[in-house]
Amino acid sequence: MRIVVPREMAPGENRVALVPDTVARLAKAGFDLQVETGAGVAAGFTDDAYREAGGTIAQAAAGLLGSADVTLKVRAPMAVAGGVHEADLLKEGSALIAFLGRDTHSDLARRLTARGIRAFSMEMVPRISRAQKMDALSSMSTAAGYKAALLAAGSLGKFFPLLMTAAGTIAPARVFVIGAGVAGLQAIATSRRLGAVVEAFDVRPAVREEVQSLGATFVAPDLVADAAVDKGGYAKALSEEQHAREQKLLEERVKMNDVVITTAMIPGKPAPRLITAAMVRQMKPGSVIVDLAAETGGNCELTRPGEKIVAHEVTIIGFLDLATMLPTHASQMYSRNISALLLHLVKDGQLAPDFEDEITRESCFTRGTKPSEMAAARSGS
Repeated sequence: MRIVVPREMAPGENRVALVPDTVARLAKAGFDLQVETGAGVAAGFTDDAYREAGGTIAQAAAGLLGSADVTLKVRAPMAVAGGVHEADLLKEGSALIAFLGRDTHSDLARRLTARGIRAFSMEMVPRISRAQKMDALSSMSTAAGYKAALLAAGSLGKFFPLLMTAAGTIAPARVFVIGAGVAGLQAIATSRRLGAVVEAFDVRPAVREEVQSLGATFVAPDLVADAAVDKGGYAKALSEEQHAREQKLLEERVKMNDVVITTAMIPGKPAPRLITAAMVRQMKPGSVIVDLAAETGGNCELTRPGEKIVAHEVTIIGFLDLATMLPTHASQMYSRNISALLLHLVKDGQLAPDFEDEITRESCFTRGTKPSEMAAARSGS
């Protein structure tokens, strides 16, 4: 079975779907690994490293995609130079695994279905114990939370740690993290390692102990509730009364801190607006907001997705996909995640997805049946 790893074409994307170590394991298992030249360079992995691992370096992206039994990517297929769409270059009836989103009625889904592509989305991998090693969202959130703390420290005109100097004592910076999922917990841990005083808030009661175990203060425990958590463990949208109470809390805490890192997201929906322009105006001059929800609209009213701005003397960072700023380790983690899902879908060296299995069924983006074939099946021809 031929597995193809193309170079990512999205602007600013530095990650690669497979790293040489994973290529070596898959090659040893008998797979034919084809890697586009330069695919791993931005992440620190040379063509020679892939050759030594047992992969073959290929030159032409179009021919490479057209020869794949399985294509592994980071980003979803997109339109490239000349107006050609990567999805239209995939071999008919082949498989694709990548971050494809959750919209199974999108233009991308229609393109893939038209070519009979069996596609599996890394965002749709269920949050169950058996699928932990395939959980690319958590891996990328780990990288994003870490980078968020570093961006905040680099943009704040203060030291993060308490310093005892000949010029006197320097008080530590204060950091407030909103949302204690994987990204939030990593932001807490990194901020603490840098020496800041950290407090955090989340509507989910289960994360309280995790926040405290990292040395941070969990604020307003009276606002947490089991009803604010969906079956997947994600936070749900709050009622109007809950949201009003939450806004009052945030208004109080935001103006007290030097840094605010927001991570609140609701799968499949715009990010909740938690920090208003009025709250930003009350923050201390020189304060920093890092909005990790910028890609889905942002938790801060003033966030501009993809940009770093200054408003009311507060720096607001809304960079997209911070994980790609740490391409080496982000690629290593993603490579393990995507290869674990690939091997889950393989039986006797061939792709053989079992749609009775929860992981396979829930992560499936398109089943690979063309509309014409579906119509024929329904008519019994």
